[in-house]
Amino acid sequence: MKILQKFTAILFFGLALLLNSNMASALGFSDYAENKIADVVFRATAFSESSPTTYYAFLSSTACSDSATGTELTGGSYARVGITRATASWKGTHGSATGVSSGTNGTISNAAAVTFPTATGDWTAASHWGLIDSASGAGNIIVCAALTAPRTITTGSTASFAIDALTIQIDSN
Repeated sequence: MKILQKFTAILFFGLALLLNSNMASALGFSDYAENKIADVVFRATAFSESSPTTYYAFLSSTACSDSATGTELTGGSYARVGITRATASWKGTHGSATGVSSGTNGTISNAAAVTFPTATGDWTAASHWGLIDSASGAGNIIVCAALTAPRTITTGSTASFAIDALTIQIDSN
């Protein structure tokens, strides 16, 4: 049962970021996250269900990868947005923020809106998004992918992501 709990916790590693009405989905994890999942599920290695307590969404103007954020946006009050690792923050594969995942589509989504700071200057067009385990600087990337369409946030605008807009698909079958 502990391994199942650990595996369930690992499933919440990923997300995808939506800018306004343009959805983006992550269909794969970074090498770091894949290695953690393999070790917990198949090799019975320890995984802390309490650390990290928060992952951070970031935006990039160039392609990110399994190990690099690309050219992360800067200036104009841009900052990564913290998203707590909790059932209250993420809907399970069954579409609810309560209970364990029991759906068959392998997709989880955000259960609360995610909002970046209001831009105090124009941000470079964001073409990619990602999720990392540090509030700033280097960290372990969990997922990253291209947005469905690049988006520029202008002075006074706020990038906000509605409930169910951030998704990660664990299994496409």
